[in-house]
Amino acid sequence: MRTELIDTTSGKVDRALLDARRAIGSPAMGLVLTLVIVTDEENAYDAVRAASEASREHPCRIIVVIKRTTRGSHKLRQTRLDAELRVGSDAGSGEIVVLRLHGALTGQAGSVVLPLLVPDAPVVAWWPVDAPADPARDPLGALAQRRITDAEAAADPLAVLDERGASYAPGDTDLAWTRLTPWRALLAAAMDQKPLPVTGGAVESEADNPSAELLARWLEDRLGVPVERVVTDGPVITGVRLDTAQGPIRVNRPDGALAALILPGSPDRRVALKIRSTAELLSEELRRLAADEVYASALRRRRAQASLSA
Repeated sequence: MRTELIDTTSGKVDRALLDARRAIGSPAMGLVLTLVIVTDEENAYDAVRAASEASREHPCRIIVVIKRTTRGSHKLRQTRLDAELRVGSDAGSGEIVVLRLHGALTGQAGSVVLPLLVPDAPVVAWWPVDAPADPARDPLGALAQRRITDAEAAADPLAVLDERGASYAPGDTDLAWTRLTPWRALLAAAMDQKPLPVTGGAVESEADNPSAELLARWLEDRLGVPVERVVTDGPVITGVRLDTAQGPIRVNRPDGALAALILPGSPDRRVALKIRSTAELLSEELRRLAADEVYASALRRRRAQASLSA
């Protein structure tokens, strides 16, 4: 069921949501959290689709905030709130509220969203693109227990990582870090199998890949050794090398789907290491709402070595 409201208020949107649930015979919400997506028109469709897929695991109210600040007609520049509501089969396993803020209302996004949060439920804020420099101090970020950004969407991803490290607050996270979960699990398992002292290492990836930079920082932080950054043709991270006295521990993933795990004195093994979708990444982040201290430690670590080219 879809409902459109033009030149409306947060109170009217909330009442319209209740009426829509009653109309489909489901007055109770049964939602576990509120996911606030702050985006633009260009990226709204993909963001809502990813969030809808994630809501199958985490039933939630998805509030999409689109600030209409671009040039346009006088009508678009007026202070006005337009809303589109989706409930039932049109909203996956939750509810979707698309808010378009016009004019001076773009500076009052926190006040507009606050009445629409699911009562007594956690709030997660997600910026697919154009995240603020300090998410925790952003008016919408201040409402959230978890704040998700994506350095990969930035024009200068590595500079953004340094910026996020300076402004980090408990609850901040980044999808560039979430993309590393399979890599970190595989490398930790490899070290368990071959508990050898590591003297150095390297992370191989396409240039300016924020996930590769975070992986290198994490290895430096955990192992206390310098980790080189080696530029390849990609896609994304293509390999990791950990140097030991018995030979290197290597993970090679040249095609972005399958990887080869190479341990000293052991036969090579093929392991699945696919590039995951945004919906899968978002689902993972919605499972854990506490502060990620390991991410914070890796994010704040400065480079031990300059990048190398290969």
